[in-house]
Amino acid sequence: MRLSDFEYYLPTDLIAQTPSARRDGSRLMVVDRCSRTIRHHYFRELPGILTPKDLLVLNDTRVFPARLIGSVGDRKIEVLLVRSLGSRIWEVLLKPARKARPGQTIRFDKHLSALVLSSTESPVRIMEFCPTDDLDDKIDALGSVPLPPYIRRPNGEKVSQDIKRYQTVFGREKGSVAGPTAGFHFTEELLEKLNHVFLTLHIGYGTFQPIREEQLEKHRMESEFYRLSPSTAEAIKMHQGNGGSIIAVGSTCTRVLEYVHLTYGDLYKDAGCTELFIYPGFSFGIVDSLITNFHLPRSTLFVLVCAFAGRELMQEAYRIAVRENYRFYSYGDAMLIK
Repeated sequence: MRLSDFEYYLPTDLIAQTPSARRDGSRLMVVDRCSRTIRHHYFRELPGILTPKDLLVLNDTRVFPARLIGSVGDRKIEVLLVRSLGSRIWEVLLKPARKARPGQTIRFDKHLSALVLSSTESPVRIMEFCPTDDLDDKIDALGSVPLPPYIRRPNGEKVSQDIKRYQTVFGREKGSVAGPTAGFHFTEELLEKLNHVFLTLHIGYGTFQPIREEQLEKHRMESEFYRLSPSTAEAIKMHQGNGGSIIAVGSTCTRVLEYVHLTYGDLYKDAGCTELFIYPGFSFGIVDSLITNFHLPRSTLFVLVCAFAGRELMQEAYRIAVRENYRFYSYGDAMLIK
């Protein structure tokens, strides 16, 4: 399967740079796979679209301020914390990577620095922070929200807004460098009207990585940690038994549910890492419906929704979204695929 098959025209001015005034004020396109019909709603109307038997599965990961600005000598360097390897050891992405070699120290302020331990041909490095006392607090104080590269923030504008809105209202498990954006549309009041459960997948830097292989099957996802609790697994089974639909909120929940089912042939409590890449031809075993945002062309996320709903239907839906001026990607509008 070719990557070029997942291209579509997207005007850059439709990539949302700021969130909607209200979380549930975003638009909601409803796509019916059986009738191949498309309807236009607002997200706040979701309780009237779903049934009491339906169950939403949401990702309760929380984004942490993983972007740090430091210096090597008089040269500035951007550090994106990717994965903790211990109490003070981190896997990081550096920009520009060539400015920090093994043995060099990156200084963030007079109280925090890090020693570069190793490097690879990629921008990935292993660093050891010093000092280690209250390291999490120091990172929280100095770090900023690691916004995706397509959201532009010249001179740091709207930083306070991003801290609040590039996050779900239900995020509680700190560990992601990117937000589970399909969950951005929910308010606490909206959740009270909907059956829902949580799982956890900590989103890594792979969410920003483009597919570089023309042959899709050659692409490899970055490993990400997940946790599925016994109560969530049991609730999903109960709703399935009662004839309800399981609605994954976002690609992250979809990947966890389908990975556990693919691994065990059923849903059980589980925790580990997944590198599951879902592309057309994948057989879905758990997810009946999907709530997701509008994704960039040639991305793993757009490929996933094409696997779920069919490439032709999704390309038609996206053409309509462009025509109707829907807002795209992290701060954009939403789609419910039934």
